[in-house]
Amino acid sequence: MRMVVLSKPAPLDDHYASIKTCKPRISVFKGIPSINLRDPKAKTLIIQACQEFGFFKLLNHGVPMETIARLEAEALSFFNLPRSVKDKAGPPNPFGYGTKGIGPNGDVGWIEYLLINTDQNPEISRSAVKDYVMEVKAVAYEVVELMAEGLGIEQRDVWSKMLREESDWCLRLNHYPISRDLQALSGRKMIGFGEHTDPQIISLLKSNNTSGLQICLKDGTWVSVPPDHTSFFVTVGDALQVMTNGRLKSVRHRVMTNSLKPRISMIYFGGPPLSETIRPLPSLMAKGEESLYNEFTWREYKASAYKSRLGDYRLGLFEKASTTGH
Repeated sequence: MRMVVLSKPAPLDDHYASIKTCKPRISVFKGIPSINLRDPKAKTLIIQACQEFGFFKLLNHGVPMETIARLEAEALSFFNLPRSVKDKAGPPNPFGYGTKGIGPNGDVGWIEYLLINTDQNPEISRSAVKDYVMEVKAVAYEVVELMAEGLGIEQRDVWSKMLREESDWCLRLNHYPISRDLQALSGRKMIGFGEHTDPQIISLLKSNNTSGLQICLKDGTWVSVPPDHTSFFVTVGDALQVMTNGRLKSVRHRVMTNSLKPRISMIYFGGPPLSETIRPLPSLMAKGEESLYNEFTWREYKASAYKSRLGDYRLGLFEKASTTGH
């Protein structure tokens, strides 16, 4: 079976029986908060969005479209290469090319991807990655500083410092090929990337105009996020949930394949330094408020997450006994 990306074939192997499917009865959700980064009320709107959804669309972010387009073109060029050439860039350890397999514990999806950073990415233009990451990091710093302000934290740079100083960051380029032939077999949607939360502090996602991203609302309902190739989607990570003692929630999300168009996404994951202790900020805690979590280092949490399955509730291992039953 050959999967077509634009005008070029980019096949994944046809052993897809282990990839899960879902009934495609998911409504398009029009209630995703859209926040203008230059809005004077942005800090308040961001906190409201992160409390309710753990997720929002960011407008007027300031990242040049030519910087975005250049990296997206580089990604498409790479994913359009013959499979034998792409395989030479893998497997990801931790950076490199992967296909179908997501992590070491048996999770699979209809996906191929490239995990890169500015020092280890011979497959993609280093300058394209460097320029993109520099711009997106600046946006991430501003967003987490607005979060700190919105929560009334006096130290505005409490989280941006973690993202600046020896940050454990990663850039992920995802390609979800068309799955028209597979869906014709059963009328169901193939899962491209299974449900999960992001373990880091914050994630900034940029995609083409192909739908597929879904988030889980508080009541457990899955909804489809309308694509917007001009904006970024910001996701609260597990580390930020802990550091706010649950005030901001990491959001469960997943990606479904599209039967008409391939999806390309580029995600910056902003993590703290590996040695950073993750615990609720004392300055945020109310008098008498107890931490919901046992403290841990980012290295410990990252190692724990690496041993888990995508859909596992990873924070459960670090919750204090009185808070179990999440």
